[in-house]
Amino acid sequence: MNPPKPPAIVLLSGGLDSMVSAARALEEGFAVHALTVNYGQRHRVELDCAKIISDKLNLESQTEIALDLRAFGGSALTDDIDVPKSGVGDEIPVTYVPARNLVFLALTTAYAEARQACDVFIGVNVLDYSGYPDCRPEFIQSFAETARLGTKAGIEGSPLTIHTPLQHMTKADIARECARLGLDPSWSWSCYDPTPERQACGECDSCRLRKKGFAEAGIVDTTLY
Repeated sequence: MNPPKPPAIVLLSGGLDSMVSAARALEEGFAVHALTVNYGQRHRVELDCAKIISDKLNLESQTEIALDLRAFGGSALTDDIDVPKSGVGDEIPVTYVPARNLVFLALTTAYAEARQACDVFIGVNVLDYSGYPDCRPEFIQSFAETARLGTKAGIEGSPLTIHTPLQHMTKADIARECARLGLDPSWSWSCYDPTPERQACGECDSCRLRKKGFAEAGIVDTTLY
């Protein structure tokens, strides 16, 4: 009889990066449980895609938790602010949701500890991205230490390992990894401002980065724009 697979929690947004991260966790031999946060984002398409990904990858479970960050606002994704479509700039864009990954990783840490999981996967990367500060390696390293100090598991010698398999990949690298893992890009969603017909706008930062990555990789993106 094969030994049971160790559990891992994947922060599954429904986006391309989180989908590839979930598939990598499976490939590495983990029994994968997904956590999806409904934070009051502008649309449900991404949340629907998280469910599709969980089903397609046959994950152990998917839990969706509601945490309405519209109460705080301060972002084009959670407030009445237009999503910028002029291209990726040098400054942190208004689509940045204040401390989102900090909040999400805190929730994921609690979920992991409740499931006695010592491994968490998150699809952050710092090459082709919008410059969000909570995607940087130094933030992930700092949070891992905070989780060690602030959890029963951590102080008893079972600290959390935060896996960032896409950390230093370009979007082209991620597109290639998507293809290598046999994933259909259309299962995932990246657009910040979809049309009423649930098609990607093709002009927001996230769409531009995604389109650029697949084009550079020479791989067809089956997403509808």
